[in-house]
Amino acid sequence: MDETERADLDLLWLTLPESRPGRELSWLAAMPDASVTAVGETSTGDPVPFIERPYRRLTRRFVEAGALAWFRDLDTVDTGRPVDWVASLELCALVTGQARPLAKRLGARQAILTWGNDARNPLYRIPPYHQALKRSEGVDLVVCLIEAARDHCLELGYFPEQLAVVLPPLDTERFHPPAEPVEEPIAAFISPLATNKGIDRVLDAWPLVTAEVSEAKLVVAGRGPLEGLVRERAAQDRSIEFLGSLPGDGVAELLRTVSTFVTAPRPTRVWNEQFGLAYVEAMASGVPVVTTECGTNHEAVLAPSIRVPDDVFALAEGMIHFLGDPGLRRSISGELRDVVVARFERRQQLAALRAAFDAAG
Repeated sequence: MDETERADLDLLWLTLPESRPGRELSWLAAMPDASVTAVGETSTGDPVPFIERPYRRLTRRFVEAGALAWFRDLDTVDTGRPVDWVASLELCALVTGQARPLAKRLGARQAILTWGNDARNPLYRIPPYHQALKRSEGVDLVVCLIEAARDHCLELGYFPEQLAVVLPPLDTERFHPPAEPVEEPIAAFISPLATNKGIDRVLDAWPLVTAEVSEAKLVVAGRGPLEGLVRERAAQDRSIEFLGSLPGDGVAELLRTVSTFVTAPRPTRVWNEQFGLAYVEAMASGVPVVTTECGTNHEAVLAPSIRVPDDVFALAEGMIHFLGDPGLRRSISGELRDVVVARFERRQQLAALRAAFDAAG
């Protein structure tokens, strides 16, 4: 875009700490006829103009701590051109609380993207989060990235006209099935190595799987506090392989070499599974998913993938169901991909995201 040319929609994105590339910021920037500039302490690596501003942080001790960070020197932010929207992630993030006065100063509207699915989350009662939530009540647009987020917002008191449901875009060209079906019984866990994602439960269930499917293998990719446990089990059991974290397209490439995807999330006091992009990435690759019933992950885990109770035996039975039946896997591969493409195909959802801003504008 020429420096003197202005996009139809110009948006300023306030980045939360530890934001990952290829997610909300990337989706906004890929909307048709949109220009996005990001503000943050460290660039996510997404290909957008970046304005560096430091955070103040109260703690780094838990997953939701990023929402307790706020920007210093936000009053000096200026993109050098008119801004239509100031946007941020999640209703109760302190950065979202800062977006309102910034949008007013810039003469822009305010938008919030949210995955929130539980209006009774205890975090909403903690003063810093609660104050940020109250400041977001008059927002012009809340983009609900899952259906449950709309119900969550309505329960919190937002008006229907403030809300738009736009399911997350998925690059179905990047995530696609292999040329030939994977015949070997290989399960993959690709997720943070933490108790809330259930790698410990998967490892406990695994001996039950190999007792029934003797040639089965488990590959584990990710980092996290339970990495030591994964390394220990892999050293004891030759059917388990630990890959560490995967670069770039590594997840897509790995999914084309496995025959089942597995996780076992379970709720914490302040978290439950909202969606799970990894589920739809696996299914777009023709790989069936086995996971536990948690939060609102039913929105991502679409039949013929399955959700099971949070139980070692049920999880093992689910894995055996797919790993032990290559004919079943072959017969459902196309169906798995079709249900994902119909709901999450990237160009379709990026257009829907842009339409949500246009309708609110």
